[in-house]
Amino acid sequence: MKDYQLFLIDLDGTIYRGKETIASGVRFVHRLEAAGKNYLFLTNNTTRTPQMVVDKLASHGVTTDTSHVYTPCMATTSYLLNKKRTNSGKIGVYLIGQIGLWHEFLSHPEFVINEENPDYVVVGMDTDLTYHKVQVATNAIRNGAKFVGTNADVNLPSENGLLPGNGSQCAMIATATGVEPLFIGKPSEIIIERVLQKMGCSKEDALIVGDNYDTDIKAGFNSKVDQLLVTTGITQPDDIVDKKQPTILVDDLDEVEL
Repeated sequence: MKDYQLFLIDLDGTIYRGKETIASGVRFVHRLEAAGKNYLFLTNNTTRTPQMVVDKLASHGVTTDTSHVYTPCMATTSYLLNKKRTNSGKIGVYLIGQIGLWHEFLSHPEFVINEENPDYVVVGMDTDLTYHKVQVATNAIRNGAKFVGTNADVNLPSENGLLPGNGSQCAMIATATGVEPLFIGKPSEIIIERVLQKMGCSKEDALIVGDNYDTDIKAGFNSKVDQLLVTTGITQPDDIVDKKQPTILVDDLDEVEL
């Protein structure tokens, strides 16, 4: 395998499946650490803060810290702040989401919560979504606010089967407004570009590791970063027979030689 300098590792389906640990994924992280390889956990989950991700990983046998976690919430603030460079004023945002999204935005003083006339409506997964929140969001977008979705996941796997994801929430708002959101998380190239800039790493030196062809692997295609598809989660070999192939395909991460 190529001597990659940065591994961008998905979580659910790669390191764990819900509450179940994927042992080969945990061993892979341990082997990266032993080899002195740099890595980040690149999740599409916006409901957890980085510390909450660290705590969950600890329950699966991975000891790490928040410097090794990157979420669509972080990519979204980074993207919006980068666009603000020539504007010294505050950025008004209306947020739909949970603690992961709110924690990230409130940690940056450049953002101010604004329900009346925000510059951006930012929508992340919200299991407490209400009609009122949707109404405020749609009115703001109709009045000119830019519509941003943290990720486009239509469904989320759970112990109770597939649940509606953030992509489904955004679809409702898009239908009501006639405006499609700009998505930040995987498979968008935006999250990959932001994380590579943060880490000071070139596209050629990075590898995306994940189990979902439609998010992890397509993020690699879209950003021109190599991909490793592991079949311990959502996507199975039969699912991609007639599709563009990932750079590397393995049954589990024990097969990967560093």
